[in-house]
Amino acid sequence: MHMMYFTEQPMAAYDAKAGLDFGATALNFSNKYFDPNEGSRLYNEYLEEYILAEESGADGIMLNEHHNAPFCMQARTNMFAAILAAVTKRVKIVILGNPLPLSENPVQLAEELAMIDMISKGRLVSGFVRGGGQEQLANGVNPAFNRERFMEAHDLVQKIWTEPGPFRWEGTHYQQRVVNPWAIPMQKPYPRVWIPGVLSKETVIWTAQQRYPYIALNTSIEATRQIHETYDKAAAEAGYTAGPENFGYLIRVHVQDTEEKALQNARQFMWMQGEFTGLANPVWANPAGYFSPSGRRGFVEFAVGRAVNPRGNPTFEQQVKDTMIIAGTPDQVIERLKYLVRETRPGIMGVWGNDGCVSKEDRRRCIELLCKEVFPAVKEYGATLGLKDPWEANAPVHLRYSTDIPARQAAAE
Repeated sequence: MHMMYFTEQPMAAYDAKAGLDFGATALNFSNKYFDPNEGSRLYNEYLEEYILAEESGADGIMLNEHHNAPFCMQARTNMFAAILAAVTKRVKIVILGNPLPLSENPVQLAEELAMIDMISKGRLVSGFVRGGGQEQLANGVNPAFNRERFMEAHDLVQKIWTEPGPFRWEGTHYQQRVVNPWAIPMQKPYPRVWIPGVLSKETVIWTAQQRYPYIALNTSIEATRQIHETYDKAAAEAGYTAGPENFGYLIRVHVQDTEEKALQNARQFMWMQGEFTGLANPVWANPAGYFSPSGRRGFVEFAVGRAVNPRGNPTFEQQVKDTMIIAGTPDQVIERLKYLVRETRPGIMGVWGNDGCVSKEDRRRCIELLCKEVFPAVKEYGATLGLKDPWEANAPVHLRYSTDIPARQAAAE
């Protein structure tokens, strides 16, 4: 199993009461509440903690990005990935991921990722995401074209990484007269691509068709089983049998020397779920065109008080009971993770270890206990279940260049 450490890099040092009073902390919550001095402190602390995770034995560092919200300070995941490429030696740098529809220049994105891969000497895992609904609005991108832009940008990046230039690209959303970057990845045919997600069945199917691993982001055990069934069916139709190396799972875990302190700190996982500060207005998070009509209807009805939250809004206690949050001493956490691993069978596991206002000292202690005690025990248990990661399974990077615009592309070339 591949075990990686993750945090949202929260901007914990802001006026939480102001967020509560406003009623949301994404998109339109004013950045006047951002203190760059505190931001500088936190950025540097998070970097030190990633280095500590490598020193303590983590297999990878998982990074992501969000925009216009205090729950995640990382507005450009490639920047932290580039820093980690230079200051770490061993860990995989796992970007989950770059929001492709927000990119106005996939060629430049492909170059950036190639630079990270070369500087890290081949340790990049490049993940791609659609990006959240409010992030389409924050970046001035029409949400109705989100999936189209995602697929076309992906195809262009993959072609850049696998076919020598120069060539021309005339797509629906991207036009490049000359594609010929001189920064190309060290890994061949290109860095591994992993796709994270939560609710979208279409994304699961597309990921299986590409033979990319799918990383379920803290979904319930039952929902995770349904994701596996959807992926397995799509994989069979694509001509292969999926294994643990095709599946990953992200789980919120906080570990301390005492159960009391672990549970106290684990409550900070609730701050981006609305219990402490609220999140984006549901209509901002799911603008017209971003979801399917039925999915959007559910969120709009929730926003106006006619329905419950489609994603659910369980209490902290219920999430602990349902193994969506795990907290305790190393021995307690190991036993709960063994149960989760048996039920979801991932070859890749991301552990979201710290969030909210957990102190610097407690964040570092959590990382040490996770990487030195919890990870080795869970990896050993996973091996008894045959849960191999993509490297252990020697799973090749599958070359599949497909585009929805073959005629126009051929004519352009």
